[in-house]
Order: sequence, then structure tokens, then C-alpha cells
Amino acid sequence: MSEKQYNVLVLCTGNSARSILGEVLFNALGKGKFKAYSAGSHPAGRVNPGALEWLQAQGYSTDGLRSKSWDEFALSGATEFDFIFTVCDNAAGEACPLWLGKPATAHWGIPDPAHVEGEEERRAAFKKAAEQLARRIQLFLSLPIDKLDKLVLKEKLAEIGRIKD
Repeated sequence: MSEKQYNVLVLCTGNSARSILGEVLFNALGKGKFKAYSAGSHPAGRVNPGALEWLQAQGYSTDGLRSKSWDEFALSGATEFDFIFTVCDNAAGEACPLWLGKPATAHWGIPDPAHVEGEEERRAAFKKAAEQLARRIQLFLSLPIDKLDKLVLKEKLAEIGRIKD
């Protein structure tokens, strides 16, 4: 029997930086066990160059990445998600669409590197945001997801989101 592949949606308001990093990191670190997507409530329409720069510098593919609306994933026939993570405080407080499949949700707030001034400071902020996301994703990946009941899993996801790196 093949192992279940879990679908993950990473949300942020603009879907240009943190959620894009989360999508790529989940797909890379999940090694086929997870298929991640990202979206935003008010997509910026482009991927932040700082996110692309960091991802490419680390050797991650940026092919096909784009800023998109969460509406794409709320349509009939869209992917059903097992997990949805918000990575910015604005998206966490917004009224989300009704997601098919009743996914487990958690808020993993990460400071926005896109608003940092100064080139070196901005690069450092993207590095820190990506490292925080990677650490949380690694902790998530270490959970025995298929053995935890929904309430325990939800609490574990919330605990990971409270970790300060």
C-alpha cells in the first residue's frame, strides 16, 4: 500500500513572500509525502524578488511559482486540503472561504521580510523567515500525523506555531 500524500495550503494576504517560501519548503522537505500550494486573500500579482532570490540561492526551483488568490482553491473540483497554515497575521484574522475536506488549520505567524528596508537587512529578513518556516515544517513532518486524533493534532500544530526561533 502506498503512503498517503497530504495536501497543504499556505496562506498569506499577498501570496508573494512567506506563503511562497512555505509552499516551496513544504514540497522540498516533505519529499513527496506532502503536496503544497500557496495563495492569498489579496494576491500581489507577483512573487517578491527577495523570495525568489533566497530560494534560488538555496538551489530550490522557482519554476511555476506565482501569486494567486485563495479563490482558486475554493472552487468546485479544487484540491481538498488536509492542512492549511496562515503565515501572516492579516490572513489569520480574515474570513476564509469554506474549504472542502475540513482541513486541520493553524496559524504560524512569521514577520514579513518584504517590508524590511535596506538590501542587506532585507536579505537577512528573508533568510530568517525561511529558516523559521523550515524549522516549523520539520517539526510538523516529525509528527505521527496518521496516529494522532484531530484534537491532539490541532494542538500540536498550534504549539509549532508558537515556537520562537
